[in-house]
Amino acid sequence: MITNAYIVAFCISALLSIFYVFVWKKHYNTSITVQYILIPVILIGYIFYSKATDFNTAKIANCLKYIGGCYLIFFSTLTIFNLCDIKINKWIRIFSFLINSFFYGCVLTIGYQSFFYQEFSIQNSLGGVRVLKQYGPVHTVFYGVVIFYFLISITAIVYSYIKKKQVSDYILTMLFLPEILAVIGYFSNAFIRSEFELLPFAFVLAQFFNLLIIKRMSLYNISENVVESMVQTGEIGFISIDKRMRYLGANETAKDIIPELRELSLDQDVSKVEELNKTVNHWITHFEKSQEESELKNDINRVKYVKRGQDRSLDKSSKNTSNKSGSNAEDDSSIIGSTENLKHSLETGKFDDIDDDRIYLVDIAYLYDGEKQCGYQILINDDTANQKYIELLDNYNEALEDEVKEKTKHILEMHDNLILSMATMVESRDNSTGGHIRRTSCVVKMLIDEIMKDNVFGLSDEFCLDIIKAAPMHDLGKIAVRDSILTKPGRFEPEEFEEMKTHAAKGAKIVHDILKDTDDESFKIIAENVAHYHHERMDGSGYPEGLKGEEIPLEARIMAVADVYDALVSKRVYKESFSFEKAHEIMLESMGMHFDERLKPYYLKARPKLEAYYKSIDQESENS
Repeated sequence: MITNAYIVAFCISALLSIFYVFVWKKHYNTSITVQYILIPVILIGYIFYSKATDFNTAKIANCLKYIGGCYLIFFSTLTIFNLCDIKINKWIRIFSFLINSFFYGCVLTIGYQSFFYQEFSIQNSLGGVRVLKQYGPVHTVFYGVVIFYFLISITAIVYSYIKKKQVSDYILTMLFLPEILAVIGYFSNAFIRSEFELLPFAFVLAQFFNLLIIKRMSLYNISENVVESMVQTGEIGFISIDKRMRYLGANETAKDIIPELRELSLDQDVSKVEELNKTVNHWITHFEKSQEESELKNDINRVKYVKRGQDRSLDKSSKNTSNKSGSNAEDDSSIIGSTENLKHSLETGKFDDIDDDRIYLVDIAYLYDGEKQCGYQILINDDTANQKYIELLDNYNEALEDEVKEKTKHILEMHDNLILSMATMVESRDNSTGGHIRRTSCVVKMLIDEIMKDNVFGLSDEFCLDIIKAAPMHDLGKIAVRDSILTKPGRFEPEEFEEMKTHAAKGAKIVHDILKDTDDESFKIIAENVAHYHHERMDGSGYPEGLKGEEIPLEARIMAVADVYDALVSKRVYKESFSFEKAHEIMLESMGMHFDERLKPYYLKARPKLEAYYKSIDQESENS
């Protein structure tokens, strides 16, 4: 009966471990992963221990059982400290591991030495086989160590519950319950000495609670979000809210804009905080309403202008800063100020003295965990100066023309920076192309500079600028490629390469979706072509469409030269960098087959600059 109970516990544990493998993500804590490996092994020990009929079987099974006391409790404690955001010194971790290893070494001496077990033997009786044990002095010390681990773990949980607002009460509860059950299970058997042990079932419950924890922790991992590269600059505020309006986190910029976020605990309902109910909850409610009313019913960003002063509620500021289609003279005067102030602002270019209102541009989108909608992501950009320009433009159009152009330039630069940030984020997943987008962009510019000197292709300045701007987007499709393939440290298998090749078509789709609302139709076409066709070859052997010759857009042909040249002279995980001479030889051999023969003279003219550029990169790397 006891054996059957342990077998059931093992089956459940194995299923939980298998499930963990399927949901595993690379940011999961290593200590949690180790627990899912150790617990099924420990339960095997309990199974064999319960049905042991000879000394050796009982001894080996007992050694497997003690993995829980010696190692599982160590990794469980590390997990608790990590999730409670309490740092443990590296040398303390190493020392603790060695202490636990010492005790496990003592366990392995059963039958040879008496300092851990003074007696360990098998006794046959009418009721079956019993294992007789009498603990030694080291085992008494071992009890003390186990008690110490339990105490510091529970102390860390209680301390975090009281002191740490940025640690979720839900997570702390999920940590506390299995810890208490483990204490009960461990010491009930130590003192009651029953043949049936509760501890294995506490281990299984710990596995279950850990699954609940990692499911929730995935939502807290803001750095995994696509917009991380944008919010790190500090110019854009970022807030994450789950579907039940519970707070998941925010960056410092968002907390500066909405100070109430600093007092908010993780998982706290934002709708129950008055100021946040007027702002964050109001924005999300409006966003959901717009999604319901949209004919497309999609989940792309819905851009709104939300205007609020430092001492004004959202409703009041929205009223005072409404656009001219719904505002009156009194409302306008409350935001813009007097005519004299307007004239002074136009003359000086300073708007801070009009009033203390700040105007923010807010983007809201769904937050995803894989393919599942799990909440909302809110991006807040201070757009005060731009909005005040627009207000002033109603009465002072001619005087503000230069300022509007400058502001438009700033917006375009911001747009380009956001695209570059996304490309950089994608590149960070690919361990073989560090700095690739920056280098290829520079190579494209050098080639364009040489082409424009005689301009036999009849290129416009706009075309040249657009291809340089589009170059960083050529590998955006890699965001859709699995990590196991993208980060593989070596050459691809045929089926893996086939999946990798899909990044070109997928990249074109992503670029299309990003730029579909842009007014710059020329740039949109060039960017899509660069992403889609930069792996096509002049002889038709490329992918994804197998285009030949001039069927391949010129911008993609130029990008191909830059892409391949960088791949040749740069180090990859599957090869060392080629010398400039070897790379030059390959480039020339590929002219007419891989590359457009008409680009050859421009490559040759740019070659000295290319080699000087890559030498400077190598020098910078050595100096750093």
